[in-house]
This record gives sequence, C-alpha cells and structure tokens, in this order.
Amino acid sequence: MVKRLLVSGYKAHELGIFHEKHPGRAIIKTALKRQLTRFLAEGLEWVIISGQLGVEMWAAETVLELKKEYPRLKLAVITPFLNQEEKWKEETQDYYRHIVMQADYLNSVYQTPYQGVWQLQEKDKFLLAHSDGLLLVYDEENEGSPKYLNKLAATKAAQGDYLFFRINAYDLQSIAEEQQQQLYHDDF
Repeated sequence: MVKRLLVSGYKAHELGIFHEKHPGRAIIKTALKRQLTRFLAEGLEWVIISGQLGVEMWAAETVLELKKEYPRLKLAVITPFLNQEEKWKEETQDYYRHIVMQADYLNSVYQTPYQGVWQLQEKDKFLLAHSDGLLLVYDEENEGSPKYLNKLAATKAAQGDYLFFRINAYDLQSIAEEQQQQLYHDDF
C-alpha cells in the first residue's frame, strides 16, 4: 500500500508544452488523476513533489482538485534548495507560488540557495527514501531529466518494499484517443 507517493516526470519544455491550453497538459493531468484516484482507493494520504515545472506542478494541480472530493489527501512540496523559482520568469514564479502556497507541507532538502547539480541528485535520493512509491511520467524511449530518478527508483523497487509505477507514451496516447472519441461522439 502506498501512503506517501512521490510524483515526477518530464519538465514542460521537454514535452514541448509552453502554455496552459496545450492539449498534452490535459492528457497528462487525466492520466495523473486516474492513477491518483486508484491510489486513493487503496489508502493514499500524501503526494510528494519537488516543485519542478511540468509534470510535478500538474500533479500538484490535480491533487488540489482531488482534495475537494478526498479531503484527507495532502500535498507536500519538498524542493531541492531554497528559492528554486527565483530565476524563473515572473509569470511562472506567480504560478509556482500560487500552487505551493496551497501545499500542506513545504520544505527544502537543503536550506541554502542553489549550490550545484548535486543538490538535485541528492533531492531524488531523499524523496525516494521518504516515500512508499513513485509515479513517474516517463518513457524510456524518450530520455530526459527523469532518467536519473527512473534508474534510482528501478533499483530501489528491485530491492523490494518500494512500488514503482510509470505513465508512458502508450498510456498517454490511449487517453488522447479516448478524448478524441468522446469529442467525436459529443458532436453527434
């Protein structure tokens, strides 16, 4: 049973998603909602993210929506270092802060500003150590920033007592086709 689920995946730019209305964003959020709802039925209590733009923030949005129906669900944002958003565009910072302010728990692995890429690697290790499972939006045929976390989680899962779930390109394509069929049927 997964009580504390880490959710991660690609950054928005890795998926070519640069605005809120991009259809890929809705497809990913649908996939996340389906998985999170399944985990909620099995006792999920916490969703943990590090606050990366892209899949993690869309997961946070999804959690905030699900909290209306599942008030016991909590969101934890554990960033790798302090003020990770300070170099982002102001509009992006506002979006990030709006989501993060609604989290039930907010902290940083390192209580310092950015010092090096090692903080990101240590963040992954820390979050895996403090969760029961990982839901990763990742396709091994399309490597990107989740590659390191994917490898760590696969190793941890192989050692036992850690659950590792992926949402891959096939899963997302299936949702896209379902949505297209629904649009087709709604037109008649």
